[in-house]
Amino acid sequence: MRSPIIGPLVVCPTGTLLSQGRQGGEPEPSTMKKNFILDTNVLLHDPRALFAFDDNNVIIPIYVIEEIDQFKRDLSELGRNARQVARFLDGFRSEGTLGDGVKLPEGGLLRVVFTERELPPEMVSGHSTDNRIMAVAIDTRDSYPDTPAIFVTKDANLRIRADALGLKAEDYDAERVEINDLYTGYLELPVPGALVDSLYKNGEADLDLPDHYPNQFVILKDEQNPSHSALAKFSPSRGPNKVVLVLRSSKDGVWGIRPRNMEQTLALDLLLNDEVKLLTIVGKAGTGKTLLAIAAGLQKTMEEQYFQKLLVSRPIFPLGRDIGFLPGSVEEKLNPWMQPIFDNVEFLMNLSRSDKKSGRGYHELMDLGILEIEPLTYIRGRSIPNQYIIVDEAQNLTPHEVKTIVTRVGDNTKIVLTGDPYQIDNPYVDSTNNGLVHVVNRFKKEKIAGHITMTKGERSSLAELAANLL
Repeated sequence: MRSPIIGPLVVCPTGTLLSQGRQGGEPEPSTMKKNFILDTNVLLHDPRALFAFDDNNVIIPIYVIEEIDQFKRDLSELGRNARQVARFLDGFRSEGTLGDGVKLPEGGLLRVVFTERELPPEMVSGHSTDNRIMAVAIDTRDSYPDTPAIFVTKDANLRIRADALGLKAEDYDAERVEINDLYTGYLELPVPGALVDSLYKNGEADLDLPDHYPNQFVILKDEQNPSHSALAKFSPSRGPNKVVLVLRSSKDGVWGIRPRNMEQTLALDLLLNDEVKLLTIVGKAGTGKTLLAIAAGLQKTMEEQYFQKLLVSRPIFPLGRDIGFLPGSVEEKLNPWMQPIFDNVEFLMNLSRSDKKSGRGYHELMDLGILEIEPLTYIRGRSIPNQYIIVDEAQNLTPHEVKTIVTRVGDNTKIVLTGDPYQIDNPYVDSTNNGLVHVVNRFKKEKIAGHITMTKGERSSLAELAANLL
């Protein structure tokens, strides 16, 4: 005999799960508990999805466990997540029988179920496991008609099939942020001309602006003469409403690099700011985010010696995939993935053709112990103090993977995450729920964090045109 399934979350059109309270008396249809049936990819994406549905019921088809079992020996992020799911479920076994239902911390029930139901022949696909998982979802819906059933999967095609069968299906997006609503890191504000003059004269000024974030920039424009303006930022150490003048770089710049536009000026200010321990830079191809980050990192390690080493990494897509059994050292295996980093370093070194012919290159910095290139796979488990860390292409990371990386940061370490949310190779994330966007949204209120969104390309006129038109 089935135990009753009880499951207040509302699935918004964007897929974000929002908690709703009861109104008293009998629950309204929109506030009654629900049954959430989870697909395999949801748990592989985020093992803590088991706890993400408040006091609703979470139903795991037994076939999901079978699929997860296939990943448990992998040394990838999927393998780690698969093992974590197994540990969570095994831990629940001590509290009851998973087939009958075990109480979740928030009050719902967790069940592992199976079904003998078959899908209509015309809806059967070549993926037998998908068919059985969807059959469990339909069986749950039909067995408990008074309790809404929602099938949660990150597979768009499976959501389409579910819709054709009359089954409510949603994506799992615990932290969706629309790109157009993403915090940019700066704002433009018309002010009296006297305030602009005062800022230039004293280097700082009071600005009564309640809605702002620490380390946020503000472009102050004279109300009467917009060309009379000043570039400033809020400084947490000076007070909540104190803005300080942003000083442009010297004539020599940073390792020969000078900002070409306002956005690069803002980015460089944050890159060189020792009070900012976590920096996110979002920008399309050619905006200079990676080059500026490496230049600032070399400046802080070689010239100022504030950090002991510059550590640069980027995902070997997907994060955690082994670099294989190719011959050679780790560095040689990584060369194809890290070549964009090497190109930027050698550009900053201003090597001539004859220098390159004579064998000079980025490896000189590595031999000196100043520069280190390392895959993200090997960062797990480390504690990294006194280093300037750059994680390029961070848009390919999931929120969980970003957490794994940022929690490696030790004392006196700065970490910079760069990426373009529109260039994502990871099939499990998109422009609204990737790890880079997740960090921007979560850390924008923190005093030790900064962010800048870059939109103006500086690589070349052709690259800028292609980024905008293609």
